[in-house]
Amino acid sequence: MAKRSTKTRDPASNGGRWVLFMPMIPAKPASIRVKIWRRLQAIGAIGLRGSVYVLPNREECVEVFEWVRRELRELGGQASLCEGRFLDQQMDDEIERRFMEARNADYAEIAAAAKQLGKKLEAKRIPPERIAAITEQHAKLVQRLGEVTAIDFLQVPGREAVEGLLAAVARALPRDGKDTGEALEVMAKPHNATWVTRTGVHVDRIASSWLIRRFIDPEAQFKFVSANGYTPKPDELRFDMFEAEFTHIGDRCTFEVLVARMGLRDPALGAIGEIVHDLDLRDDKFGREETAGVRSAIDGICIDGLYSHFSLRSRRSAARTTAARPRRA
Repeated sequence: MAKRSTKTRDPASNGGRWVLFMPMIPAKPASIRVKIWRRLQAIGAIGLRGSVYVLPNREECVEVFEWVRRELRELGGQASLCEGRFLDQQMDDEIERRFMEARNADYAEIAAAAKQLGKKLEAKRIPPERIAAITEQHAKLVQRLGEVTAIDFLQVPGREAVEGLLAAVARALPRDGKDTGEALEVMAKPHNATWVTRTGVHVDRIASSWLIRRFIDPEAQFKFVSANGYTPKPDELRFDMFEAEFTHIGDRCTFEVLVARMGLRDPALGAIGEIVHDLDLRDDKFGREETAGVRSAIDGICIDGLYSHFSLRSRRSAARTTAARPRRA
């Protein structure tokens, strides 16, 4: 199978934000419909009315649709592909919501399984055969996380918590009869390092970047990379991304981990960490009264989200005004 490109297509230049897949599946045997449906689920496509499926208009998404179309043709069916945009903005909003709900559901399922593995590792004595089974289950969850991440087109926030839970299980797994779980030992602060994290503006990433520059490494340089497939250079430190040197551990967000690893004892940083935790993990563990206000401020920083919010309000207001106008006879 050809290697997939990760280049994003430009909707403005090709006339559409979405790529639509419209299959024509033979009525018999029924197994063909089931097989194609499972393939579309596996690539993260969202089904619309009338057996139409949609993905973001990116080269890698067009390519996977092409592979499904080829498979369907070999089974006696057909499929059409087209680029398009919806004139109704609410349809765009609905598709985005469904993408986010689908991936958050996937992440929640993995998180629940990871928590169960963590509970099993809390036992004082664990038979070797049980350790082997837990290790195998953990490997399957890591593989599943990779599959979900590959179709997480909107980078929903549920991913970070799952990464931390799986990392915690990996650290807690005993090997050769010994517990290799790493304590959050204090380390020397880096100096003039290159700190690497994922693209996209999210609360843990914002707060951690501020913490690094203000209290850890004032001369820090920041580098923002794709979430998938990045290989760090020897002198780079990754944070708030999968397999990073500094990321979620257990139920602690990256900001909390950095505070602990760098030996920062400032109570104010502890308070900020609690707010960041609740905003990032959405578990209301600390329930600080300032959290709601900080959430609004963070939303304001996310200009795209702010624009979408007010744009949607304006459209709704215009729609209400039009509906209220008296019709001419």
